[in-house]
Amino acid sequence: MNITFPDGSVRQYKDGLTALEIAESISPRLKKATLAAEIDGVRKDAFSPINNDHSLRLLTFDDEGGRLTYRHTASHMLAQAVKRLYPNAKLAIGPAIENGFYYDFDTEHSFIPSDLEAIEKEINKIASEDLKIERFELPRNEAIEYMRKLDEPYKVELIEDLPEDAVISFYRQGEFVDLCAGPHVESTSKVKNIKLMQVAGAYWRGSEKNKMLQRIYGTAFQKKEELDDYISRIEEAKKRDHNKLGRELELFTTVDIIGQGLPILLPKGARVIQLLQRFVEDEEQKRGYQLTKTPFFAKSDLYKISGHWYHYRDGMFVMGDEKEEGAEVFALRPMTCPFQFMAYLNRSRSYRDLPLRYNETSTLFRNESSGEMHGLIRVRQFTISEGHIACAPDQVEDEFKGCLDLANFMLETLGFDTDVSYQFSKWDENNKEKYIGSKESWEKTQDMMRNILNDLKVDYIEKDGEAAFYGPKLDIQIKNVHGKEDTLITIQIDFQLAERFGMTYTDSSGEKQYPIVLHRTSIGCYERTLALLIEKYAGALPVWLSPVQVKVLAMTDRNHNKTIEIKTELEKRGIRTESDLRSEKIGFKIREAQMQKVPYMLIIGDKEEENNVVAVRSRKAGDIGVMPLADFIEKIKEEIDTKAHD
Repeated sequence: MNITFPDGSVRQYKDGLTALEIAESISPRLKKATLAAEIDGVRKDAFSPINNDHSLRLLTFDDEGGRLTYRHTASHMLAQAVKRLYPNAKLAIGPAIENGFYYDFDTEHSFIPSDLEAIEKEINKIASEDLKIERFELPRNEAIEYMRKLDEPYKVELIEDLPEDAVISFYRQGEFVDLCAGPHVESTSKVKNIKLMQVAGAYWRGSEKNKMLQRIYGTAFQKKEELDDYISRIEEAKKRDHNKLGRELELFTTVDIIGQGLPILLPKGARVIQLLQRFVEDEEQKRGYQLTKTPFFAKSDLYKISGHWYHYRDGMFVMGDEKEEGAEVFALRPMTCPFQFMAYLNRSRSYRDLPLRYNETSTLFRNESSGEMHGLIRVRQFTISEGHIACAPDQVEDEFKGCLDLANFMLETLGFDTDVSYQFSKWDENNKEKYIGSKESWEKTQDMMRNILNDLKVDYIEKDGEAAFYGPKLDIQIKNVHGKEDTLITIQIDFQLAERFGMTYTDSSGEKQYPIVLHRTSIGCYERTLALLIEKYAGALPVWLSPVQVKVLAMTDRNHNKTIEIKTELEKRGIRTESDLRSEKIGFKIREAQMQKVPYMLIIGDKEEENNVVAVRSRKAGDIGVMPLADFIEKIKEEIDTKAHD
């Protein structure tokens, strides 16, 4: 095997060498190397292509590919350790993920935290054994037979589902062999600082129709300091987890007999959602939107016109039996667009009506699988700030810009603007059954969106296969405290559904035309937004969103009347206030209000009454002194009106 280097020199290497071995032959201290060109048969496990001229770069842990390779090897070491300790365990899958890795096992033994300690100890032993990791391939039938002999039924199933022309590769380290496409590092001693984090349930292949397996999560870092830092961040994330904090602060709850993914917003949580909703609807009205109110469900006929019946039915709650002759079949709405299209069709339209902007605070229903449910972030019934804009082709860029400006305004107001990323979600032409429309139409619309995003200087990534079935979209992505990424806000360009619904307008020449429709949200799903707010601010919501903004604390029973008087005055000024008249020590009352994340406490004792002032305590700054009530009201009203956030 010959390798040509950038300087034109050629060196000969034996076949099968790893990139690391090649790099080390150049310099034992080499961390990164740029290698170029004709490579016949070389393992590229540690290489990443960076140029069209076939130049390659040696991956390190600083690179995403290097981290995935490192952690993928760690997942195999986890599986090897489990097989040593629990020989009857069956192997499923074990990929590297963004912040670590996992492996799924089928075993009668139920893993507990002490088991993870024992498994971790065995992993460290495997690392110390410095087992060389070797790749080999087998023909399809031999591969199936090989896995059958090892009594690994899940691996057999995976091989049987591979395409006929697939390369079937395995990796061996010591006595352990796993079906795997790779890549891996060259030996187990190269992977250190492995920490197993938790055990969870996971259905085989993500389907609740399949068997529940046990999933062990772990992570791995090259440096112990990085691992320690990561674990500290995980501990902080647990404290901020909205599932924990939201229940402790009595913002929401869930009840088994109601159902998974169907949370109850308690009075405080409902108040926050109400504040957000009023703010959003008022802002949208300022920007020319017209409010609609549409039904929660409709006959299947509506969804058949839009295409949702054929492309989204698995995610819908259907009522009625299609097989019953003459029966009406209904479905709860998973989105509002077909309903607002009917509002557009209420009368004929001309170019003077465009752009026509409809908005709605929509309650939607989606039949998410049980494994996808997570607190308020992914639920089966939720409320969304939905909107649709019908516009002429020459209005698309301005309207898209307006949608993005509204979204960014909301993000800045909530303090999310530095927490998000932008994803241009495109169709996958190799999976055309997921979409409607021609390749030419898709490419034209995607080029239009790309040009708009570039003109607006949006820093985005492109991702194939994530478009809506009717058009490409901009997804504004955000991560929860555990690093799981979800979509917060979307803006979509729909070049197809107007024609399906017969939505037309008369242009300036008197000709009938189909508008382009922008589907957009301004703040996304309110429940998800509440969850992210809880996590970002650790439950201490900005003053304007806090369900209780002030708590007035009576020092003694003598101060009850003054406390009630102050509470009443604050409420008259629109400030959400509670009082604490209990016969408890003032320190206890302060600590409790602090635990409830109340922004301000006003302490009323004999001295405060006598001087007609209030002693002000902030959850953030502590004791900030005494002042007349009017001065405090002015201070807090400014924070509320400016929607200040920490």
